[in-house]
This record gives sequence, C-alpha cells and structure tokens, in this order.
Amino acid sequence: REPNPVRVMAFRAVRTAVPAVKSNACIARHASSGVPLRHVKKFTDFTREEVFTILARADDIKANPSKYQNSLDRKVLLMYFEKPSLRTRISFETGMFQMGGHAIAYMNGDSPIGSKETVEDFAQVVSRYVNVVLARVKLRRTINKLCENATIPIVNGLDDYAHPCQILSDMQTIKEKKGGFDGLKLAFVGDCQNNMTYDLARAASLLGFTMYCGGPREADFQMEQPVLDEIKQLGGDVVITDSAEVACKDADVVYADSWMSYHVSQELRASRFNQLLPFQVTEELMSVAKKDCVFMNCLPAMRGEEQTAEVVDGPQSIVFDQAENRLHAQKALLFSLLRGFDASP
Repeated sequence: REPNPVRVMAFRAVRTAVPAVKSNACIARHASSGVPLRHVKKFTDFTREEVFTILARADDIKANPSKYQNSLDRKVLLMYFEKPSLRTRISFETGMFQMGGHAIAYMNGDSPIGSKETVEDFAQVVSRYVNVVLARVKLRRTINKLCENATIPIVNGLDDYAHPCQILSDMQTIKEKKGGFDGLKLAFVGDCQNNMTYDLARAASLLGFTMYCGGPREADFQMEQPVLDEIKQLGGDVVITDSAEVACKDADVVYADSWMSYHVSQELRASRFNQLLPFQVTEELMSVAKKDCVFMNCLPAMRGEEQTAEVVDGPQSIVFDQAENRLHAQKALLFSLLRGFDASP
C-alpha cells in the first residue's frame, strides 16, 4: 500500500493558565522565596526561551557540578510514584543530594491516596512539608489535580499525556550531538499514541525542528486529537505517516520507545507485536537515514521489539548519553523552579 503522510502545520498561539484557589498562607510561604510558582505538566509549559535557559544551565551543571553543590541547600523534593521507576527516581534523588538538598521517595503501595485520602488533600498537605513534588503517575487527571491544589511546584515525572523531564534530557542530548535544532529532522517510529510521542511533537513545535511520526494506521496507535490541535496552535511541523521508511528518510535522529507499556495486558502483546513489527528499527531502516544519524530510546529498551540489538548496542546509539543527561537536565529544572531561571549558583 502507498504511504499516506499527513502534515500538521499552523500558527503559534498564546497559552493561558487556569488559576486555582489556594491557601493564602501557603502561597505566601512559597512567595517568600521570591520565585513565582510554576508547575510542569508538559513540555510546552515552558517558553522557547526558558527551554534554552534550562539547557544552558544543564550544560553548566554537567561541566561544573561543584558550582551547584549547595544551590538547593535544605530544600526537600517529594517523589510520588504510582508506576515503577529506575532513571526517574535515581536521577532526581542523586540530583537533589548533589545540590545539597534531600529527596523522599513515596510509593503508591505505602499511600492511602485514592482510598482514604484524596489527591486534592494530599497536594495541600505536602505543600506544608516540602518544597517541590515530582509525580510519576498513571493518568493525566492526577497531575491536573495536584497542580490545581498544590502551592509548591509540581513536576510531571510521567503520565499518559506527557514526559517533560525525559524530553528536556533528550533535547540536551540532541544539542550536544547535533549542535542545535535548526534544520533537524527527528523520526519517531512505533506506537505514536503515547506520552513520549506527544511531548516530542510539542518540543519539535516549540523549538522549530521537523518531526516525522511513523506508525500503524489503526486508531489505537495514532496521536490523540487534542495533541494534534496543540501542535497546530504552536505552528508545528509534524508529519504523520504509516511508512517507517518515509519517516526515517534522511533523518538526523531516529527515536523508538517501548511497544509494551505498563498498561498493556498479556493478551494484547502478541497482536501488538505483529502490528508494530514493520516499524522495528533495524540496521536496514537506519540506512535510509543520514550517515551521521543517531539512535535514541528513552529506555528501557527491549531488544528484538522496538529495535534490534544491533541498533541499540551499535555505534549510532546514544541511549546511555540520554540516560545520563536525565541527571543534569533535571538538576537544572529543579534549580530553575526553586531558585529562578536567571539565578546564580
């Protein structure tokens, strides 16, 4: 069958935030730091200028970590996990320690949230104890409720709609490897209906590079309409196609993500595998991209599923550089939220 690419293009629009009713006392405590209250639900909660400020800070932190060793002295990060975590927990906990702060890991199994305690009450309680909350949750409505009720910064560590912390580290990694984003083509192949695809498309729209999304035609694998609408509002250049070869042709970056997310049942695994197999990143598929193309995967990577072992373990793979940069980019993010985007170490 013939590939069916669809280009999504439009003009940039101004986003507005919906104010929530919060305790005046708690707002005053956060305001005493002199830093405006900011939440990070998705990548486009930043402006383009703020993204570049965070990336520059991340580069400085990576090159000169000792400059920041006391920059978050006596600050406390609460990490709330509804889903398993390796990179998110370890990078955030390590980052807080390296900047003189402290991190608390709070697991859903230890929590009464959703049974004896509401998300709304949880947000207000922890706002009295800690300085910032990272939440890695199943559903976007949980992040929304936290942001509506907390009086301290809420950072989305992953939900079903966005993964901004991963995207910040990805943008740092791309900038390191490619020097910037002008003229860049990023190809994502696989299941396009997931948080990574959505936030990568937002990043492409905000930073001005082109993104191709290659995945099955079936509706279960396609981007949600609200994401497509947001891309239009941002003036993004995102091409959707059902051909992996079209997506990867002359790409600077090829990106893959897990086919079997945590919510996928055992009964669906075989059918999903067969539907997604034409979008597996192989050495042959990488050969249609540019000679200096790099391969990215936010990890964990299943060899033999979204990519072959030859690709993820090969010379074009930069997956472990991505993983390392979670630490540096997130330290820069925490610094910006708690000290300010323009603060000195």
